[in-house]
Amino acid sequence: MTAYAIAHLRPVTMNEDILRYIETMQSTLDPFEGRFLVHGAEVEVLEGPFPGTVVVIGFPDMDRARAWYASDAYRAILPLRTDHIPAEVILVEGVPAGYDAAATAAALRGAAL
Repeated sequence: MTAYAIAHLRPVTMNEDILRYIETMQSTLDPFEGRFLVHGAEVEVLEGPFPGTVVVIGFPDMDRARAWYASDAYRAILPLRTDHIPAEVILVEGVPAGYDAAATAAALRGAAL
């Protein structure tokens, strides 16, 4: 099942470390079949505070997402970001093909009653 790395990056002043991180990032993703789905886009905030931007990276599965984040190549460049950009970063699994939110609600309703 597809997995996603999602980062909420706070506003920062661009610097050389951040630029090196961005330039090197794709090479850390390639061995794990990771690809950017959202990167550098303006967010349209509809509810609540949301300073900054979001990055979404897709992977074929959670194992590859975890392996990428733990990889030597990514760990080597990670401080270029973490030293300069406050962020929350998560890994999350997507839903399977044919997912039905109404069926999920029905199952939750049945479990709650």
